[in-house]
Amino acid sequence: MVPPPEATLAAAPRRSIFAHEGSGGTLPKWAPWGAFVGALAFCGAVEAALGWFTIALMLVFGALVGIVAIYAWSRVVEGARRAKDRAITMAIAAAFGVSMAPLISLLYEVVSRGVKGLSWEFFTSDARGVVGGGGAEQAIVGTLVITACAAVISVPIGIMAAIYMNEYGRGPLRRALTFFVDVMTGIPSIVAGLFAYSLFELFFGPGIQMGIMGSIALSVLMIPIVIRSAEEVLKIVPDHLREASYALGTPKWKTITKVVLPTAFAGLVTGVMIATARIIGETAPLLVTTGVVDSTNANPFSGRMQNLAVYAYNEYRSPGVMKQASYDRAWAAALTLIVIVMILNVIARLVYRRYKTEIR
Repeated sequence: MVPPPEATLAAAPRRSIFAHEGSGGTLPKWAPWGAFVGALAFCGAVEAALGWFTIALMLVFGALVGIVAIYAWSRVVEGARRAKDRAITMAIAAAFGVSMAPLISLLYEVVSRGVKGLSWEFFTSDARGVVGGGGAEQAIVGTLVITACAAVISVPIGIMAAIYMNEYGRGPLRRALTFFVDVMTGIPSIVAGLFAYSLFELFFGPGIQMGIMGSIALSVLMIPIVIRSAEEVLKIVPDHLREASYALGTPKWKTITKVVLPTAFAGLVTGVMIATARIIGETAPLLVTTGVVDSTNANPFSGRMQNLAVYAYNEYRSPGVMKQASYDRAWAAALTLIVIVMILNVIARLVYRRYKTEIR
C-alpha cells in the first residue's frame, strides 16, 4: 500500500535553520594536512623570495595561513559551523606543535652533541690528575648522593606537612601554612643556596663547602613541591573511606596510616619523583654550597662534592686547551642528566600503575 503524499511529506526530515545554504559536502580526510603543508610551502616560498627564510618563521606563519585556508575551504564546502570547528581544531593542534617544538629541538641538540662525549671512561673514571680529559664519575656520584640526601630530608617533612594541612589543619594556622608554602614555591634557587651557605657558615666558619649543604639547599626547593603534590593527592581520597574506618572505632592516626596513605601511595610516589626531577638539575645553589672537585667523593659530610649540573657548567665555561673535548663532556653531562630524569619519570609511572587504587 503506497502512503499518501501528505504522510510522505510529514515523515521527511526538516532541514535545520542553522544549516548553511549549499552545504552538505565533506572535506577529504587529508584536508587539514593538505592545507597545512600547502601553507608551509607557500610561506617558505615567500620568505625565500624576500631573502629572510627561517624554519621557525615558516612554521609560525605556515600555521596561521593554514588555519585561514582550512577555514575558507571548509566554509565553502561544509558551512560556517563546521568551518569554525575545523579552524579551532587546527589552531589547537598548531599551538600544541609550537609548544613541542622547543622540547624536540632541545632533545635533538643535546642527544646529537652529547653522544660524542659518552664513553666507558666518562662513567667509570674521574678527572683527578688528568689534564684536558678524564671522566665524570665524581659528578655522577655526587649528583646521586646530593639528590638522595635532599629526598631523605624533604619527603618526610613534605608528606607530614601535607597530612597536617589536609587531615588536621584548620583555621588561621592552616591558611598561614598554605601561604608560606606558596611563597616557598617561588623562591629563586640561588636564594636557597645562599640560605644553606649562611646557615653552615654560622657553625663552621666562612668558606665551608660540603655535599650536605647542597642537599639542604635543594630540600628548600623540594619541600614545597612535595607538600603541594601530596596535599592534592590526599584530597582525592574519598571521605567515605575515612568515615568507614572511624565507624569501626579506628583512631584518626591509624586511619591515616592504614587507609589514607595506602590509598594515595601511588600518587605520593609520583609527586616525590616529580619533585626530585625538578631539583636534580639545579646549578646555582650547588655552585655556592658544594663547590668544584675533580676527585670522587661519596661522603656528603666531608669536603666538596661535584655534580653533573656544575660539571657541565664548568666544562663549558673553562674548556682549557682541548676545547672541543670539554664541550663534548659538557653536552654528555647534560644528556646524562636528562636520562636520569627520564628514568625517574619511568619509575614513577611504573609505581603508579602497579600500586594505583581504584577510587569509587
